[in-house]
Amino acid sequence: MKTDRKRILLTGAAGFIGAALWEALLSRGYDVLGIDNLNDYYDVRLKEARIARIAEKNFEKADITDAAAMERIFSKFEPEIVINLAAQAGVRYSLENPFSYVKNNVEGFLVLLECMRRRPVEKFLYASSSSVYGNDAESPFKETALVDSPASLYAATKKSNELMARAYSRLFGIPAVGLRFFTVYGPWGRPDMAPMLFARAISKGESIRVFNHGEMSRDFTYIDDIVDGVVKVVESDLPIDKDNDILNIGHGSPVSLPEFIALLEKAMGREAKKEYVEMQPGDVTTTFADTERMARLYGYRAATPLEEGIRRFAEWYNSELNPLR
Repeated sequence: MKTDRKRILLTGAAGFIGAALWEALLSRGYDVLGIDNLNDYYDVRLKEARIARIAEKNFEKADITDAAAMERIFSKFEPEIVINLAAQAGVRYSLENPFSYVKNNVEGFLVLLECMRRRPVEKFLYASSSSVYGNDAESPFKETALVDSPASLYAATKKSNELMARAYSRLFGIPAVGLRFFTVYGPWGRPDMAPMLFARAISKGESIRVFNHGEMSRDFTYIDDIVDGVVKVVESDLPIDKDNDILNIGHGSPVSLPEFIALLEKAMGREAKKEYVEMQPGDVTTTFADTERMARLYGYRAATPLEEGIRRFAEWYNSELNPLR
């Protein structure tokens, strides 16, 4: 375990992955400043509850699109490592509010790059997404796959982040690593994602919408495994390869949507009412992470079986810890 007080600036700290990573880094002795704009894309009560249980004194409300605010934070905190998890999330929402994605995911990302251009850091990690693979990549998805056919604007903004980071890395020496996360789930998860949506519907006896008539599969990755992967990259002394600076962090074993629903029904103790509908614009049929590079370089292997992860999620969902229950 690391015991130094290396300074880490973590954006999107009130988000699902951000809060879990924030807690893990603090427990390992890092000096972490969490920032988040606490937008209302989903119920702010969940974000506030995450902050309250982790480290309110290490939190500052700030927006990465505010260049002056970010300059002030960089000048005052002087981070040695920056981890950017701030973004406008959600594939389907990008069809309704496209300008929000460009502002938050592209302009905000540029603000951070400019801050690091003027105030160099040891390492810059940022969240990309499995969405960049679209529907054309060969399974399992390798980091070297051509990803020029995004299925959504959200995916396009994440691909743009990878290109922007690579350009700044080569021009200004910013040591950047893009992390392509695969279908993250678990306690404290996002209300707009399938586990929370389905659990809510099951608990209320309402119907769940099963897209593409169930002909979909996802590489569900438990939150603790995602955090473990990020921490391994943070703590590694390996030099960052400017020509090979993307990493998949997933489970490496996709599961069909019907199988996922069945496991959730078992964990919730109730059968779901199902409404089978067509594929939604922007969706992909499959995600499947090739995690061999993470295993070879960082010793990463996802450790949580889906059934166990869903059991833990359902236990949290039905507990008093869930502010949206």
